[in-house]
Amino acid sequence: MNADGCGHSIRPFRVDAPESDLQYLRDKLALTRWPDELPGVGWSYGVPLGYLKELSEYWLNTYDWRAQEARLNEYPQFTTTVDGANLHFYHVRSPRPDAFPLLLAHGFPGSVVEFLQVLGPLTDPAAYGGDGSDAFHVICPSIPGYGFSGPTVATGWHPYRAGQAFATLMSRLGYERYGAHGTDWGSRIVRDMGLIDSDHLAAIHRTILHAPPNPDDDLSTYSESELERLEDIAHFGAELSGYMLIQSTRPQTLAYALTDSPVGQLAWIVEKFKEWTDCDEFPEEAVDRDLMLTDVMLYWLTRTAGSSSRLYYELRHWRQNDRPDPRVNWNTPLPSPVPTGVAVFPREVMRPLRRLSEKTDNIVHWSEFDRGGHFAGLEVPDLLVDDIRTFFRRFRQTS
Repeated sequence: MNADGCGHSIRPFRVDAPESDLQYLRDKLALTRWPDELPGVGWSYGVPLGYLKELSEYWLNTYDWRAQEARLNEYPQFTTTVDGANLHFYHVRSPRPDAFPLLLAHGFPGSVVEFLQVLGPLTDPAAYGGDGSDAFHVICPSIPGYGFSGPTVATGWHPYRAGQAFATLMSRLGYERYGAHGTDWGSRIVRDMGLIDSDHLAAIHRTILHAPPNPDDDLSTYSESELERLEDIAHFGAELSGYMLIQSTRPQTLAYALTDSPVGQLAWIVEKFKEWTDCDEFPEEAVDRDLMLTDVMLYWLTRTAGSSSRLYYELRHWRQNDRPDPRVNWNTPLPSPVPTGVAVFPREVMRPLRRLSEKTDNIVHWSEFDRGGHFAGLEVPDLLVDDIRTFFRRFRQTS
């Protein structure tokens, strides 16, 4: 079908992995060559050998991809071409015709899997014990280069360009006024959409913001909680951001290892689930194991370890080459004109500070929760859905 009469076709899509790919995965898992490990180091050097062996064995012998594939296919999916790139997306229309359009944007190392547990409650709240007037039509795209939107075939796919593609998608679908929610890269992308498409994007909801303090800030005015958050941000930069440096400088070199080794891809992603979620020892304390593996599968089956990493490279070099739109400079962005709501979860890897966020974003809603982490849609879907509903109630009416 054509969405806008201009030849921009929107094509139905279903997940259907070839059996040969699944057999190849099983063969690779069975033939894994394992490294050594120092005794007693736990997670301090990275993913522990014993844990990864057990998880890999579960992936090989117990995990049911076909069941997860059926779960992915429960909601309508499509692809279209935007700016020369294939764009995959869920488009789940509510049974209520007056539902408000809402775009959901994932991040790294996430995927559309992050939102599988919220699609139903957002589109049909009455069926989940909520108020039907809170219904949304949900559009959930895969970032160009990620999952079924990948791999990309050209350079230059930074977050701002992804935001342009998402704005084009919303126009192509016929939505003249809509909201957006984002986490991780998605949070950055929907903020950029507020600069790109502020005439149509009514409001944005985010779980993470990049708003560092100025060097001359008087930290004596900061509360104990605010200082703890600054310490968390510093800890992330010192101990947890190695993946970011590699992906933003040599994504192609990394891609060989992760594309060839499913255990390598698993370790690269599961470490983030451990470090960034509301768990103590293992990520499964916070996230369903099968959903976590399904997220890994979307990288493995589509061979997008490299193209997903390139998002980091493109943003880094876009800035360094002095080519960015000045409105979205990472370090000194202009204030966003779009009303913004923020949901802060206690185990978010870099919890934002409201006093800093208000310098760069039009903050009109701020929620603090006592459970949950970086992957809120997987960890605490109930809290995320409730906060999205609450925030967007004021923006549903056009007057």
